[in-house]
Amino acid sequence: MRIGVAGLGGLGSMAVKFAKAMGCVVTVISRGTAKKDDAINKLGAHDFIDSTDPAQCAARAESLDRIINTISADHDINLYMSMLDINGI
Repeated sequence: MRIGVAGLGGLGSMAVKFAKAMGCVVTVISRGTAKKDDAINKLGAHDFIDSTDPAQCAARAESLDRIINTISADHDINLYMSMLDINGI
């Protein structure tokens, strides 16, 4: 299963760890690239998407089966919805 984790704070980090432990292919979605190294090298995520880069987001359209949204701030979820594959939740 291809899991996207939106937001890489404390809860997002735990989501990455659990998804990895369950054998999922994990993609972290975060604003900017400041947390990319932590996501890939420390937590073991397979991929990282900078949500402020429209080209990266468009390239990942329909690439995820599930998204775990751990972002507590107000944000537009339509960006993330485009990354869900058909029948994704």
